[in-house]
Amino acid sequence: MIIRQTSMRNEVKEHMRDGEGNIALRHLLSPEQVPGGRLFSELTLVPGSSIGEHTHTGETEYYYILEGTGEVDEGTGPIAIAAGDLVVTGNGESHSIRNNGNTPLRLIALILFDRENLSSQ
Repeated sequence: MIIRQTSMRNEVKEHMRDGEGNIALRHLLSPEQVPGGRLFSELTLVPGSSIGEHTHTGETEYYYILEGTGEVDEGTGPIAIAAGDLVVTGNGESHSIRNNGNTPLRLIALILFDRENLSSQ
C-alpha cells in the first residue's frame, strides 16, 4: 500500500497543550489506521513555538527529530535535542517540547498504546 502525500490530512493547532504559537501537523495515518496506537504524524514547530506539558496514560509517545534543534522538558528541566534524537515518553510520564532554535523543528510523533491497554481499545 502507498499512501500519497496528497491524501494525508494537514492541520494547524494553536497553543497545542497550552503551548506557544502554532504547530503544523501532517497526519501520515488517521487514528483508525495506526495499529495499536492513535497518532503517526509529522509535526513542524517554527522558532519560538511549543507543545505544552502533558501526561501520557496507558500509552507511549515517541518523537523522532528530523531536523532543527529544540528542548524537551520531562519534569526535570530542559534537555537539548537535535536531528537524529529519539525522545520516549512512557505511561504515566509527562513532557513538553519547544523550538528554541532559529529554524523549523521537524519531528515524527508516534503514540502507541501500552500492551496491557491494547485489550481495552
